[in-house]
Amino acid sequence: MIRHFTNQFSKPLSRRSLMAAATGLALGLSAVSGARAADDTIKVGVLHSLSGTMAISETTLKDTVLFMIDEQNKKGGINGKKLEAVVVDPASNWPLFAEKARELITKEKVAVVFGCWTSVSRKSVLPVFKELNSILFYPVQYEGEESERNVFYTGAAPNQQAIPAVDYLMKDEKVKRWVLAGTDYVYPRTTNKILEAYLKSKGVKQEDIMINYTPFGHSDWQTIVADIKKFGSAGKKTAVVSTINGDANVPFYKELGNQGIKATDIPVVAFSVGEEELAGIDTKPLLGHLAAWNYFQSIKDPENEKFIKAWQAFTKNPKRVTNDPMEATVIGFNMWVKAVEKAKSIEADKVIDALPGIEAKNLTGGTSKMLPNHHITKPVFIGEIKGNGQFDVVWKTPALVAGDAWSKELDGSKDLIGDWVGKKCGNYNTKTNKCGGQGS
Repeated sequence: MIRHFTNQFSKPLSRRSLMAAATGLALGLSAVSGARAADDTIKVGVLHSLSGTMAISETTLKDTVLFMIDEQNKKGGINGKKLEAVVVDPASNWPLFAEKARELITKEKVAVVFGCWTSVSRKSVLPVFKELNSILFYPVQYEGEESERNVFYTGAAPNQQAIPAVDYLMKDEKVKRWVLAGTDYVYPRTTNKILEAYLKSKGVKQEDIMINYTPFGHSDWQTIVADIKKFGSAGKKTAVVSTINGDANVPFYKELGNQGIKATDIPVVAFSVGEEELAGIDTKPLLGHLAAWNYFQSIKDPENEKFIKAWQAFTKNPKRVTNDPMEATVIGFNMWVKAVEKAKSIEADKVIDALPGIEAKNLTGGTSKMLPNHHITKPVFIGEIKGNGQFDVVWKTPALVAGDAWSKELDGSKDLIGDWVGKKCGNYNTKTNKCGGQGS
Protein backbone atom coordinates (compact mmCIF):
# COMPACT_ATOMS: atom_id res chain seq x y z
CA MET A 1 0.00 0.00 0.00
CA ILE A 2 1.26 3.45 -0.86
CA ARG A 3 1.07 5.92 1.99
CA HIS A 4 1.12 9.68 1.56
CA PHE A 5 2.47 12.03 4.18
CA THR A 6 4.96 14.84 4.47
CA ASN A 7 5.84 14.23 8.11
CA GLN A 8 5.23 11.15 10.25
CA PHE A 9 5.52 13.40 13.29
CA SER A 10 2.69 15.54 11.91
CA LYS A 11 0.53 17.89 13.94
CA PRO A 12 -3.28 17.91 13.79
CA LEU A 13 -4.72 19.43 10.67
CA SER A 14 -4.92 23.19 10.75
CA ARG A 15 -8.20 25.04 10.17
CA ARG A 16 -6.88 26.10 6.78
CA SER A 17 -6.11 22.47 5.89
CA LEU A 18 -9.57 21.33 7.00
CA MET A 19 -11.20 24.07 4.94
CA ALA A 20 -9.18 23.07 1.91
CA ALA A 21 -10.19 19.44 2.39
CA ALA A 22 -13.85 20.40 2.75
CA THR A 23 -13.67 22.48 -0.40
CA GLY A 24 -12.22 19.53 -2.27
CA LEU A 25 -14.98 17.25 -1.05
CA ALA A 26 -17.61 19.77 -1.99
CA LEU A 27 -16.41 19.71 -5.55
CA GLY A 28 -17.25 16.02 -5.62
CA LEU A 29 -15.06 15.42 -8.63
CA SER A 30 -11.94 13.35 -8.00
CA ALA A 31 -10.43 14.34 -11.34
CA VAL A 32 -10.69 18.01 -10.44
CA SER A 33 -9.25 17.34 -6.96
CA GLY A 34 -6.35 15.45 -8.53
CA ALA A 35 -5.67 18.31 -10.90
CA ARG A 36 -5.71 20.78 -8.01
CA ALA A 37 -3.23 18.62 -6.04
CA ALA A 38 -0.98 18.29 -9.05
CA ASP A 39 -1.05 22.05 -9.54
CA ASP A 40 -0.39 22.86 -5.88
CA THR A 41 2.23 20.29 -4.89
CA ILE A 42 5.33 18.52 -6.12
CA LYS A 43 5.39 14.85 -5.15
CA VAL A 44 8.65 13.35 -3.92
CA GLY A 45 9.03 9.56 -3.86
CA VAL A 46 10.71 7.80 -0.93
CA LEU A 47 11.86 4.26 -1.73
CA HIS A 48 13.53 2.79 1.38
CA SER A 49 13.06 -0.49 3.27
CA LEU A 50 11.05 0.05 6.45
CA SER A 51 10.99 -3.68 7.24
CA GLY A 52 13.29 -6.67 6.67
CA THR A 53 17.05 -6.99 7.08
CA MET A 54 17.88 -3.51 5.72
CA ALA A 55 15.38 -1.57 7.84
CA ILE A 56 18.11 -1.06 10.47
CA SER A 57 19.87 1.22 7.98
CA GLU A 58 17.17 2.51 5.62
CA THR A 59 14.40 3.70 7.93
CA THR A 60 16.37 6.75 9.00
CA LEU A 61 16.84 7.78 5.35
CA LYS A 62 13.08 7.84 4.91
CA ASP A 63 12.90 10.13 7.94
CA THR A 64 15.67 12.28 6.47
CA VAL A 65 13.71 12.93 3.26
CA LEU A 66 10.62 13.82 5.33
CA PHE A 67 12.76 16.21 7.34
CA MET A 68 14.18 17.87 4.22
CA ILE A 69 10.70 18.23 2.74
CA ASP A 70 9.46 19.80 5.98
CA GLU A 71 12.40 22.24 5.97
CA GLN A 72 11.86 23.14 2.30
CA ASN A 73 8.14 23.70 2.81
CA LYS A 74 8.94 26.11 5.65
CA LYS A 75 10.87 28.11 3.04
CA GLY A 76 7.82 28.18 0.76
CA GLY A 77 8.48 25.01 -1.22
CA ILE A 78 10.02 25.19 -4.69
CA ASN A 79 8.96 27.76 -7.29
CA GLY A 80 5.89 28.50 -5.19
CA LYS A 81 4.76 24.87 -4.82
CA LYS A 82 4.79 22.81 -1.64
CA LEU A 83 6.39 19.36 -1.55
CA GLU A 84 4.53 16.18 -0.64
CA ALA A 85 6.25 12.91 0.30
CA VAL A 86 4.99 9.61 -1.08
CA VAL A 87 6.49 6.82 1.03
CA VAL A 88 6.52 3.14 0.09
CA ASP A 89 8.09 0.11 1.77
CA PRO A 90 9.93 -2.30 -0.57
CA ALA A 91 10.65 -4.40 2.55
CA SER A 92 14.25 -5.45 1.74
CA ASN A 93 12.77 -7.38 -1.22
CA TRP A 94 14.83 -6.56 -4.29
CA PRO A 95 12.21 -7.28 -7.02
CA LEU A 96 9.66 -5.35 -4.96
CA PHE A 97 11.88 -2.25 -5.26
CA ALA A 98 11.22 -2.21 -9.03
CA GLU A 99 7.49 -2.68 -8.52
CA LYS A 100 7.30 0.13 -5.96
CA ALA A 101 9.43 2.42 -8.16
CA ARG A 102 7.00 1.90 -11.03
CA GLU A 103 4.06 2.74 -8.74
CA LEU A 104 5.72 5.94 -7.58
CA ILE A 105 6.43 7.12 -11.12
CA THR A 106 3.32 6.00 -13.01
CA LYS A 107 0.55 6.10 -10.40
CA GLU A 108 1.77 8.74 -7.97
CA LYS A 109 3.46 10.92 -10.63
CA VAL A 110 6.42 11.78 -8.39
CA ALA A 111 8.94 14.26 -9.78
CA VAL A 112 11.94 12.52 -8.20
CA VAL A 113 12.72 9.49 -6.05
CA PHE A 114 15.16 9.30 -3.16
CA GLY A 115 15.88 5.70 -2.36
CA CYS A 116 17.65 2.33 -2.34
CA TRP A 117 20.54 1.23 -0.13
CA THR A 118 21.94 -2.01 -1.51
CA SER A 119 23.29 -2.14 -5.04
CA VAL A 120 21.01 -5.08 -5.81
CA SER A 121 18.00 -2.85 -5.06
CA ARG A 122 19.46 -0.07 -7.23
CA LYS A 123 20.13 -2.51 -10.07
CA SER A 124 16.54 -3.74 -9.71
CA VAL A 125 15.05 -0.28 -10.27
CA LEU A 126 17.44 1.00 -12.99
CA PRO A 127 15.39 -0.36 -15.93
CA VAL A 128 12.27 1.31 -14.52
CA PHE A 129 13.87 4.75 -14.24
CA LYS A 130 15.34 4.45 -17.74
CA GLU A 131 12.09 3.25 -19.31
CA LEU A 132 9.94 5.90 -17.62
CA ASN A 133 12.64 8.63 -17.76
CA SER A 134 12.47 9.57 -14.09
CA ILE A 135 15.16 10.62 -11.60
CA LEU A 136 16.69 8.58 -8.75
CA PHE A 137 19.01 9.99 -6.10
CA TYR A 138 21.08 7.15 -4.63
CA PRO A 139 22.68 8.09 -1.28
CA VAL A 140 24.87 5.13 -0.31
CA GLN A 141 28.47 4.09 -0.94
CA TYR A 142 28.64 1.57 -3.76
CA GLU A 143 30.95 -0.39 -6.06
CA GLY A 144 31.03 2.05 -8.98
CA GLU A 145 31.13 0.57 -12.49
CA GLU A 146 28.05 2.58 -13.44
CA SER A 147 27.00 5.97 -14.72
CA GLU A 148 23.32 6.24 -15.60
CA ARG A 149 21.63 9.29 -17.06
CA ASN A 150 18.63 8.90 -14.75
CA VAL A 151 20.63 8.32 -11.54
CA PHE A 152 22.60 10.75 -9.36
CA TYR A 153 25.05 9.05 -7.01
CA THR A 154 25.64 11.07 -3.83
CA GLY A 155 27.24 8.21 -1.87
CA ALA A 156 30.90 7.25 -2.21
CA ALA A 157 32.44 5.54 -5.22
CA PRO A 158 35.29 3.11 -4.40
CA ASN A 159 37.94 5.84 -4.81
CA GLN A 160 36.08 7.89 -2.17
CA GLN A 161 35.94 5.18 0.51
CA ALA A 162 37.39 1.72 -0.16
CA ILE A 163 40.71 2.73 -1.76
CA PRO A 164 41.50 5.49 0.81
CA ALA A 165 40.66 3.06 3.65
CA VAL A 166 43.14 0.48 2.32
CA ASP A 167 45.76 3.19 1.83
CA TYR A 168 45.31 4.24 5.46
CA LEU A 169 45.65 0.67 6.76
CA MET A 170 48.77 0.09 4.64
CA LYS A 171 50.56 3.30 5.56
CA ASP A 172 49.39 4.08 9.09
CA GLU A 173 48.60 0.62 10.49
CA LYS A 174 51.30 -1.25 8.52
CA VAL A 175 48.82 -3.97 7.49
CA LYS A 176 50.30 -6.86 5.44
CA ARG A 177 47.48 -9.46 5.38
CA TRP A 178 43.92 -8.72 4.30
CA VAL A 179 40.53 -10.26 5.00
CA LEU A 180 37.89 -8.98 2.56
CA ALA A 181 34.60 -9.93 4.25
CA GLY A 182 31.28 -9.05 2.66
CA THR A 183 27.62 -9.81 2.26
CA ASP A 184 27.00 -11.92 -0.83
CA TYR A 185 25.74 -9.46 -3.45
CA VAL A 186 27.03 -7.12 -6.12
CA TYR A 187 28.45 -4.28 -3.99
CA PRO A 188 30.82 -6.37 -1.82
CA ARG A 189 31.81 -8.68 -4.68
CA THR A 190 32.68 -5.85 -7.08
CA THR A 191 34.33 -3.73 -4.38
CA ASN A 192 36.47 -6.68 -3.30
CA LYS A 193 37.38 -7.39 -6.92
CA ILE A 194 38.63 -3.80 -7.14
CA LEU A 195 40.43 -4.03 -3.79
CA GLU A 196 42.06 -7.35 -4.64
CA ALA A 197 43.46 -5.88 -7.88
CA TYR A 198 44.57 -2.75 -6.00
CA LEU A 199 46.32 -4.76 -3.26
CA LYS A 200 48.14 -6.91 -5.82
CA SER A 201 49.26 -3.74 -7.65
CA LYS A 202 50.84 -2.71 -4.33
CA GLY A 203 52.77 -5.98 -4.07
CA VAL A 204 50.43 -7.98 -1.81
CA LYS A 205 50.56 -11.70 -2.60
CA GLN A 206 47.51 -13.89 -3.16
CA GLU A 207 48.22 -15.95 -0.03
CA ASP A 208 47.94 -12.76 2.03
CA ILE A 209 44.37 -12.09 0.83
CA MET A 210 41.38 -13.96 2.29
CA ILE A 211 37.92 -13.35 0.80
CA ASN A 212 34.66 -14.43 2.43
CA TYR A 213 30.95 -13.85 1.66
CA THR A 214 27.86 -14.48 3.78
CA PRO A 215 24.10 -14.12 3.10
CA PHE A 216 22.00 -11.14 4.14
CA GLY A 217 21.00 -11.44 7.80
CA HIS A 218 23.77 -13.97 8.56
CA SER A 219 23.94 -14.71 12.30
CA ASP A 220 26.29 -17.64 12.95
CA TRP A 221 29.80 -16.17 12.75
CA GLN A 222 31.70 -18.62 14.99
CA THR A 223 33.48 -20.57 12.23
CA ILE A 224 34.19 -17.55 10.03
CA VAL A 225 35.64 -15.50 12.89
CA ALA A 226 37.76 -18.51 13.91
CA ASP A 227 39.10 -18.62 10.34
CA ILE A 228 39.88 -14.89 10.48
CA LYS A 229 41.67 -15.38 13.80
CA LYS A 230 43.76 -18.23 12.34
CA PHE A 231 44.54 -16.19 9.19
CA GLY A 232 45.73 -13.34 11.39
CA SER A 233 48.09 -15.54 13.45
CA ALA A 234 50.77 -15.83 10.73
CA GLY A 235 52.98 -13.15 12.22
CA LYS A 236 51.92 -10.36 9.82
CA LYS A 237 49.69 -7.44 10.75
CA THR A 238 46.18 -8.36 9.57
CA ALA A 239 43.03 -6.27 9.03
CA VAL A 240 39.46 -6.97 7.99
CA VAL A 241 37.94 -4.79 5.28
CA SER A 242 34.21 -5.22 5.85
CA THR A 243 31.46 -4.80 3.27
CA ILE A 244 29.02 -6.66 5.54
CA ASN A 245 25.65 -4.94 5.26
CA GLY A 246 22.57 -4.65 7.43
CA ASP A 247 21.77 -6.36 10.73
CA ALA A 248 24.39 -9.11 10.20
CA ASN A 249 26.95 -6.65 11.58
CA VAL A 250 25.67 -6.99 15.15
CA PRO A 251 26.46 -10.73 15.62
CA PHE A 252 29.69 -10.35 13.58
CA TYR A 253 31.22 -7.85 15.98
CA LYS A 254 29.83 -9.72 18.98
CA GLU A 255 31.60 -12.88 17.82
CA LEU A 256 34.87 -10.98 17.37
CA GLY A 257 34.56 -10.05 21.04
CA ASN A 258 33.61 -13.58 22.06
CA GLN A 259 36.79 -14.93 20.47
CA GLY A 260 38.97 -12.24 22.04
CA ILE A 261 39.84 -10.42 18.82
CA LYS A 262 40.62 -6.82 19.72
CA ALA A 263 41.01 -3.88 17.38
CA THR A 264 44.67 -3.68 18.35
CA ASP A 265 45.13 -7.27 17.10
CA ILE A 266 43.02 -7.39 13.93
CA PRO A 267 41.33 -4.04 13.20
CA VAL A 268 38.11 -4.04 11.18
CA VAL A 269 37.42 -1.13 8.86
CA ALA A 270 33.75 -1.11 7.87
CA PHE A 271 32.04 0.60 4.96
CA SER A 272 28.45 0.05 6.14
CA VAL A 273 28.60 0.57 9.92
CA GLY A 274 27.76 4.08 11.06
CA GLU A 275 26.09 5.89 13.91
CA GLU A 276 22.63 4.51 13.10
CA GLU A 277 23.81 0.89 13.18
CA LEU A 278 25.65 1.49 16.49
CA ALA A 279 22.70 3.20 18.19
CA GLY A 280 21.15 1.04 20.88
CA ILE A 281 23.63 -1.86 20.72
CA ASP A 282 26.46 -2.86 23.02
CA THR A 283 29.52 -1.17 21.53
CA LYS A 284 32.09 -2.94 23.74
CA PRO A 285 33.04 -5.48 21.03
CA LEU A 286 33.51 -2.66 18.52
CA LEU A 287 35.76 -0.32 20.51
CA GLY A 288 38.77 0.79 18.51
CA HIS A 289 37.53 -0.71 15.25
CA LEU A 290 37.25 1.63 12.29
CA ALA A 291 34.83 2.91 9.68
CA ALA A 292 35.49 4.79 6.47
CA TRP A 293 32.88 7.39 5.55
CA ASN A 294 32.55 10.84 4.05
CA TYR A 295 30.80 12.19 7.15
CA PHE A 296 30.68 11.56 10.90
CA GLN A 297 28.26 13.12 13.36
CA SER A 298 31.17 13.95 15.67
CA ILE A 299 32.82 16.34 13.17
CA LYS A 300 32.79 19.86 14.57
CA ASP A 301 31.42 22.34 12.06
CA PRO A 302 28.72 25.02 12.38
CA GLU A 303 26.78 23.54 9.44
CA ASN A 304 26.81 20.10 11.06
CA GLU A 305 25.84 21.37 14.50
CA LYS A 306 22.96 23.35 13.00
CA PHE A 307 21.76 20.27 11.09
CA ILE A 308 21.95 17.94 14.11
CA LYS A 309 19.96 20.38 16.25
CA ALA A 310 17.24 20.77 13.60
CA TRP A 311 17.12 16.99 12.96
CA GLN A 312 16.70 16.16 16.65
CA ALA A 313 14.01 18.82 17.00
CA PHE A 314 12.13 17.41 13.99
CA THR A 315 12.25 13.84 15.34
CA LYS A 316 11.53 15.09 18.89
CA ASN A 317 14.44 12.95 20.04
CA PRO A 318 17.53 14.69 21.48
CA LYS A 319 19.50 11.43 21.16
CA ARG A 320 18.65 10.74 17.50
CA VAL A 321 21.90 10.26 15.60
CA THR A 322 22.99 11.33 12.13
CA ASN A 323 25.18 9.40 9.68
CA ASP A 324 26.88 9.43 6.28
CA PRO A 325 24.02 8.24 4.03
CA MET A 326 21.83 10.88 5.71
CA GLU A 327 24.31 13.59 4.71
CA ALA A 328 24.41 12.18 1.17
CA THR A 329 20.59 12.37 1.12
CA VAL A 330 20.71 15.98 2.34
CA ILE A 331 23.27 16.98 -0.31
CA GLY A 332 21.28 15.25 -3.05
CA PHE A 333 18.00 16.81 -1.94
CA ASN A 334 19.49 20.31 -1.89
CA MET A 335 21.08 19.79 -5.30
CA TRP A 336 17.73 18.63 -6.71
CA VAL A 337 15.99 21.72 -5.27
CA LYS A 338 18.59 24.01 -6.85
CA ALA A 339 18.28 22.21 -10.21
CA VAL A 340 14.47 22.52 -10.21
CA GLU A 341 14.77 26.21 -9.37
CA LYS A 342 17.37 26.65 -12.12
CA ALA A 343 15.30 24.75 -14.71
CA LYS A 344 12.06 26.38 -13.49
CA SER A 345 10.54 22.96 -14.08
CA ILE A 346 10.23 19.48 -12.57
CA GLU A 347 10.39 17.90 -16.03
CA ALA A 348 12.99 15.12 -15.83
CA ASP A 349 15.02 16.05 -18.92
CA LYS A 350 15.35 19.68 -17.86
CA VAL A 351 16.32 18.80 -14.27
CA ILE A 352 18.83 16.15 -15.42
CA ASP A 353 20.50 18.68 -17.69
CA ALA A 354 20.54 21.31 -14.92
CA LEU A 355 22.14 19.13 -12.22
CA PRO A 356 25.80 18.83 -13.39
CA GLY A 357 27.73 21.76 -11.95
CA ILE A 358 25.23 22.36 -9.15
CA GLU A 359 26.91 22.85 -5.76
CA ALA A 360 25.58 22.27 -2.25
CA LYS A 361 27.12 22.56 1.20
CA ASN A 362 28.13 19.34 2.87
CA LEU A 363 27.98 19.11 6.65
CA THR A 364 31.72 18.92 7.30
CA GLY A 365 32.71 22.40 6.22
CA GLY A 366 32.99 22.09 2.46
CA THR A 367 30.95 22.37 -0.71
CA SER A 368 30.17 19.35 -2.87
CA LYS A 369 29.64 19.57 -6.63
CA MET A 370 27.66 17.38 -9.03
CA LEU A 371 30.04 16.15 -11.72
CA PRO A 372 29.31 15.31 -15.39
CA ASN A 373 29.45 11.59 -14.47
CA HIS A 374 26.55 12.15 -12.00
CA HIS A 375 28.81 11.56 -8.97
CA ILE A 376 29.85 14.25 -6.51
CA THR A 377 32.99 15.54 -4.80
CA LYS A 378 33.38 14.34 -1.19
CA PRO A 379 35.93 14.37 1.63
CA VAL A 380 37.02 11.00 3.08
CA PHE A 381 37.38 10.29 6.81
CA ILE A 382 38.54 7.28 8.83
CA GLY A 383 36.87 7.12 12.24
CA GLU A 384 37.55 4.98 15.32
CA ILE A 385 34.50 3.64 17.17
CA LYS A 386 34.02 5.03 20.68
CA GLY A 387 31.98 3.64 23.56
CA ASN A 388 29.13 6.11 22.99
CA GLY A 389 28.56 4.91 19.42
CA GLN A 390 30.30 7.90 17.89
CA PHE A 391 33.61 8.13 16.02
CA ASP A 392 36.97 9.80 16.60
CA VAL A 393 38.34 10.95 13.25
CA VAL A 394 41.88 9.56 12.96
CA TRP A 395 42.55 10.43 9.30
CA LYS A 396 41.08 12.53 6.49
CA THR A 397 41.89 13.52 2.93
CA PRO A 398 43.42 16.99 2.52
CA ALA A 399 40.73 17.98 0.00
CA LEU A 400 37.47 16.79 -1.54
CA VAL A 401 37.79 13.76 -3.82
CA ALA A 402 35.96 13.59 -7.17
CA GLY A 403 33.94 10.40 -7.51
CA ASP A 404 35.07 8.02 -10.29
CA ALA A 405 32.21 6.17 -11.97
CA TRP A 406 34.62 3.59 -13.41
CA SER A 407 37.47 1.98 -11.51
CA LYS A 408 41.06 2.44 -12.70
CA GLU A 409 41.90 -0.92 -11.06
CA LEU A 410 39.85 -3.06 -13.46
CA ASP A 411 40.96 -3.81 -17.02
CA GLY A 412 37.47 -3.50 -18.47
CA SER A 413 36.89 -0.12 -16.84
CA LYS A 414 40.15 1.79 -16.62
CA ASP A 415 39.66 3.52 -19.99
CA LEU A 416 36.01 4.45 -19.35
CA ILE A 417 34.53 7.70 -18.08
CA GLY A 418 31.01 8.91 -17.49
CA ASP A 419 30.21 12.25 -19.10
CA TRP A 420 26.57 13.26 -19.51
CA VAL A 421 27.46 16.87 -20.39
CA GLY A 422 30.01 16.79 -23.19
CA LYS A 423 29.82 13.18 -24.42
CA LYS A 424 26.20 12.42 -23.42
CA CYS A 425 27.49 8.99 -22.44
CA GLY A 426 27.86 7.02 -19.22
CA ASN A 427 30.65 4.73 -20.46
CA TYR A 428 32.76 6.68 -22.92
CA ASN A 429 35.97 4.86 -23.90
CA THR A 430 38.82 7.36 -23.93
CA LYS A 431 41.03 5.04 -26.01
CA THR A 432 38.56 4.22 -28.79
CA ASN A 433 36.65 7.53 -28.45
CA LYS A 434 33.40 5.59 -28.57
CA CYS A 435 30.36 5.43 -26.32
CA GLY A 436 29.16 2.05 -25.07
CA GLY A 437 32.37 0.25 -24.25
CA GLN A 438 30.72 -1.39 -21.24
CA GLY A 439 27.83 -0.95 -18.82
CA SER A 440 25.33 1.83 -19.17
